[in-house]
Amino acid sequence: MVLIVSFFALSAGWRRARYEGDSWRPVAPRLSAVLRSLPFRVLCGAIGLFLLGVAIYAGFEGTSAPDRNVALTLLFVTAWLGFPLAGVLLGDVFPAFNPWNAIAAPVGAAWRRVTGAAPRHLAYPARLGRWPAAVGLVAFVWLELIYGQGSGVAVGVSPDAVARAASVYTVYTLAMTALFGREAWFRGGEIFTVYFGMFASLGKLEMREGRLGVRRFLEGSTRWVAGMGRGVDVARAAIPGSIGLIIASIGTTTFDGAQEGVFKDGVEQVITWLTDAGLGATAAVRISGSLFMLLSIALVAAVYFVGVRGMSGVPGGPGRTALWRLFGHALIPIAFAYLLAHYFSLFFFQEQAQFTFLLSDPPGTGHTDLFGTAGYGVNYEAISSEFTWYVQVAALVGGHVAGLVLAHDRAVALWSDIRAAARSQYWMLAVMVAFTCFGLFLLSVSNA
Repeated sequence: MVLIVSFFALSAGWRRARYEGDSWRPVAPRLSAVLRSLPFRVLCGAIGLFLLGVAIYAGFEGTSAPDRNVALTLLFVTAWLGFPLAGVLLGDVFPAFNPWNAIAAPVGAAWRRVTGAAPRHLAYPARLGRWPAAVGLVAFVWLELIYGQGSGVAVGVSPDAVARAASVYTVYTLAMTALFGREAWFRGGEIFTVYFGMFASLGKLEMREGRLGVRRFLEGSTRWVAGMGRGVDVARAAIPGSIGLIIASIGTTTFDGAQEGVFKDGVEQVITWLTDAGLGATAAVRISGSLFMLLSIALVAAVYFVGVRGMSGVPGGPGRTALWRLFGHALIPIAFAYLLAHYFSLFFFQEQAQFTFLLSDPPGTGHTDLFGTAGYGVNYEAISSEFTWYVQVAALVGGHVAGLVLAHDRAVALWSDIRAAARSQYWMLAVMVAFTCFGLFLLSVSNA
């Protein structure tokens, strides 16, 4: 009902594009000077590198109990869920704490000092765009949800496996940085820089050329798909893999919510078929989970494709391929809404653990108590299930309304006839309603 009311309100009162321009303006010059200063950047980079090192050390040397080892909570909760939230509220803060940049930047500076010239790199293939980040996102979630299935741990993967994966990814990222350069690789290939930057495009704060500025809320998303492109130029300037990353984000979160609910019987049936065919139990579980994760991503892509196909039938607009690129940014608020709704309670409770007993005893061995909080526990009564449900519903509805606003604004910019623009958005309304209903259904099943 909220979406339908919002749709008709937009159709009646939103008759000119408001997000196609650039409202960014600089603010707080003194704060900007601090944020771009070398000591501040070194401090933030050192913190990021230190925390990555703590996670890897704890994963290798600490307890195998996932609820006592800091590695899983630090990487899969504090970082994975915290940076998107921080990005929406505070701007894209991850580049400052990027541990791999903290290694690559001084190495590059040392190279220039010794040789007197900048390191030479291969040209990053434009056709790759953000596809390495999109594929990497799926691989990261696969590690979290599928790789360790059957181990009985809460997040599906053991601390030592996380430490190995973090070590391998560190070597891989530094190798790609050496090959293509920091700017090129972090812009398109590095999973977390691209993924967290996508959510940060929704927020009001943005750093440009070392200056902090403000813009309209949601406005950055209209140009994120094309990098520095603006408005309808996104159809031509869209970075390959951008829409794939957005769809993968929604699809992987959908899978996490559905694997123990809607997909549960199907997953178990496929496991039975595979084991009957002679596969081992572990392989069968991983293959089944992988198939249903890909199915989740395909379903999200199919729903969006239906909306694009419907819009392409409205006269006066661009072709189907252009529409696919032009309206992808409207799904970013939905990706954030799914993330917030699905993981809100996990984030709330695990952050209690993060900043009490996990902080005091990172390896979880019981041999350290750095801050005197190793004996603390998680208060699961701090928030009620009803409050959690309200937050989840508000996140889903708010995210889809924001997506509807972005889609309508783009339609007004593309169709000269306001009635045709509104008619084109019948299809996006259907997409938003479908995502909302499915999201609420997944939440109701998981909370049952």
